[in-house]
Amino acid sequence: MRSSIVCCMAFWAWTAAAAALAADGPAPDAVPMPTLGGKQFWADELFFHQWRIQRNSWDDHCRLLDENDFRHASGTFEECRSVLEQIKIQRHLPPMRGKAVLLLHGLSHSRAAMEPMAQYLRKEGGYVVFNVSYPSTQRDIGQHAQSLKHIIENLDGIEEINFVAHSMGNIVVRHYLGDETDARTARRPDRRIKRFVMLAPPNHRNVLAVMAADNGLFRLATGEAGQQLGRGWQDIEPRLATPAFEFAIIAGGRGDDKGYNPLIPGDNDGTVSVASTRLGGAADFMVLPVLHPFIMFDAKVQHCTLRFLEHGYLMSPDEQRPIGR
Repeated sequence: MRSSIVCCMAFWAWTAAAAALAADGPAPDAVPMPTLGGKQFWADELFFHQWRIQRNSWDDHCRLLDENDFRHASGTFEECRSVLEQIKIQRHLPPMRGKAVLLLHGLSHSRAAMEPMAQYLRKEGGYVVFNVSYPSTQRDIGQHAQSLKHIIENLDGIEEINFVAHSMGNIVVRHYLGDETDARTARRPDRRIKRFVMLAPPNHRNVLAVMAADNGLFRLATGEAGQQLGRGWQDIEPRLATPAFEFAIIAGGRGDDKGYNPLIPGDNDGTVSVASTRLGGAADFMVLPVLHPFIMFDAKVQHCTLRFLEHGYLMSPDEQRPIGR
């Protein structure tokens, strides 16, 4: 009998607390729950420190995650944002500030691939790092660029924005820059943007994506974005901007005319040719002996990335290798 009374009292206390929160807006989840994965179905659309609001690629509903990927709310974007505002007050979370780096992974990867780079830039550079997750195989590159736009627009308090991207993540950034650049309306990308390091970027049509375009397994594994990097390149290329700010390129290759993959003409990292990484206007360029999937894990790549973000060169002023426009 006593246990039943206690349970009833606890239930009514919980109900009253939920009602009180609902009076001021949507209530958070009663118990934060761990997510079940699904990294290829969710796109980050807002960061507040390491809290994230994500949007589902199938039905557009959103969820609010903490730094440990526990879900605290779900519903519309505005409902999740309302819960985040409550949490800011309840937990006395300070406003964001400082210099930020946005990391973007490549096709078929997840943000976990960029986590070693994130840790390095936080520890050695003192940057505020936002390791972006996006469903690379579920939407096209233009849609990923729109999600990136939402993230940038909501970085309130951040004073400087930089990018470090791997593979297709670079094309997402370039698409965002193209979307945000309009000479007719004098619209320009966010003026806080300072520098950009491209890791193994497919800045031109990808040979392997063209060769595999008709392969059913490739189409299933890479989605529309995989087609855009190959046969669909002529349609997407006009939407890609060359950064109007400082950027550098780090490519993988053997330093010869054969590379790691004989199917790709010239030096290559096994997936992308060195020639196709080049983009006119780069402030610095280098080739290191690393394979495509592992370039972001390489200690020298991490060191050179940080040096460019801090100083505008990958190694030293005397060793800069800019690419003319």
